[in-house]
Amino acid sequence: MRFLYHPSPIGPLLLAGDGGALSLIGFPQGKGRRDPEPEWIEDAGAFPEARRQLDEYFQGALRQFDLTLAPRGTGFQLAVWQELQRIPFGETITYRDLAIRIGNPDAVRAVGAANGANPLPIVVPCHRVIGSGGSLTGFGGGLDTKRWLLRHEGAPGLRDQAEQSSLPFLADHS
Repeated sequence: MRFLYHPSPIGPLLLAGDGGALSLIGFPQGKGRRDPEPEWIEDAGAFPEARRQLDEYFQGALRQFDLTLAPRGTGFQLAVWQELQRIPFGETITYRDLAIRIGNPDAVRAVGAANGANPLPIVVPCHRVIGSGGSLTGFGGGLDTKRWLLRHEGAPGLRDQAEQSSLPFLADHS
C-alpha cells in the first residue's frame, strides 16, 4: 500500500491505497487517527486526483467527489458507505434515515457502527450523519472536525451555533 500525508485546513490527512484507488483517509486527531503500517511505502506523488479534489473541496469549489475508491468492509458496511455518498453536500440525515435508506430501518445501531468504520471520511461523507435530535454525535476526526466540515458545507442549523472549537485551526473557519 502506498501513502502520503496531504495538508488540509483540518490538519494533515493520511491518504493510502493501491494503484490509483484510494482505500483510506486518516485524520490527524481523534479516534480516526491513523498511522502508516510498517510495510506501507511513502510516495509523495501518489493520488494526484484525490489531492486535487480534496483541495478543491476545502476551497469550496467541489461539492461531490469523483474518485476511484477501494474501501474494505463487509457487504453491510459497503452498502452503508455507498448510501453515504448519496447525501448531498451541505445536507444532513440521521442514523435512522440512513437505516431506512438502505432498506433496514431496524438496523440503526449497525448503521452507526458501519458509519464509524468508514475508511474514507470526507470523500464518503459520514460527517453528514447526525443524531436524531440534530445533535452532533461521534466522529473519527473528533466533533470539532465534524462541526468544521458541516459548517464548511453550510449545513443548516450549524452555521449560527455559538460553540467555539477547542482546536485553534478549526476555530477560525467561517
